[in-house]
Formats: sequence, structure tokens, C-alpha cells
Amino acid sequence: MSFSKLANILSIISFLMVSSMSVFAYMAVKYMQSPEFERTLKNKIMGSLENKLPDVMKNTLPDVTGPSIQLPDPPKKQMQFVE
Repeated sequence: MSFSKLANILSIISFLMVSSMSVFAYMAVKYMQSPEFERTLKNKIMGSLENKLPDVMKNTLPDVTGPSIQLPDPPKKQMQFVE
């Protein structure tokens, strides 16, 4: 087998590899932008959180809440005039 035939075969293999990776990358990006991917990811994350924290909220709201906290007044700035 001559060097030119080997180079041609390697270039064809290289072209097939690059084109298949490009198609795969395009399909992966399109899938990641789809609503189906977003929904699947949210379901997996929320399912994982619910399994790890089952008794945090217990599907209830508190019966009584405390008084509101008053925010401090912002400091007053004094204007200084330079003559």
C-alpha cells in the first residue's frame, strides 16, 4: 500500500469522524434547548430534593407567625458646602 492511498484513507476516516461529531454536537445543543430537556431536568432535580428532604415542609403552613421586624432608618447625610 502506498503512502498516498494511506493518506487518502486516513483523510476519509478523519472527515467521517469530524462530521459525525459535528452532527452529534448539533443534536445535543438542540435537545438541550428543547422544553422536554428542561422538564426532564427539573423533574430529576426536584425528585432528588424531595427524597433527600422529605420532612422539611410537610405540606403545611404555620398557624401563627411572629410580629414584623422594623427596618432601621437609613442614616441622614449632611450636605457640606465648600466655599
